[in-house]
Amino acid sequence: MKRTPKLFAIPVALRRFLPHPVPAHLKLGVKGERLATRLLRALDIEILHRNFRGPHGEIDIVARDGIVLCFVEVKTRRSSVFSRPVDAVDDTKKRRIVTTADRYLRRIGHPRATYRFDIVEITVDNDRPVDVRYWPNEFSRGDWRQPEY
Repeated sequence: MKRTPKLFAIPVALRRFLPHPVPAHLKLGVKGERLATRLLRALDIEILHRNFRGPHGEIDIVARDGIVLCFVEVKTRRSSVFSRPVDAVDDTKKRRIVTTADRYLRRIGHPRATYRFDIVEITVDNDRPVDVRYWPNEFSRGDWRQPEY
């Protein structure tokens, strides 16, 4: 008599310990951040922290260019998308980046450092970078429109 294997249900409490498949857009973002890190290092910009998380968002890369602290947002898109990756950094995203940068500065003791907000945009096609652009000092605190009520 042939036995069939029994299927066991995994309790809900234990499911969080199982590996989850990573969505394709997150894999693309991780590849873009790795490429941006290599670009910044090639420009002699020191990487201090990657993926700094605060309650209002995340800063992809915190770096130092000489004496200037750089908060770098990395946007990676496939070439089939009709808009530029930098266009995804809207006013709301800028506000979140600035708020998270404030959190980072508080955490390191509010040094009297000059800082700026940079963007690295990467366009890929078939998982290969087609266009990589670095926008130093792309925006500053308060460059967005205040919401109208």
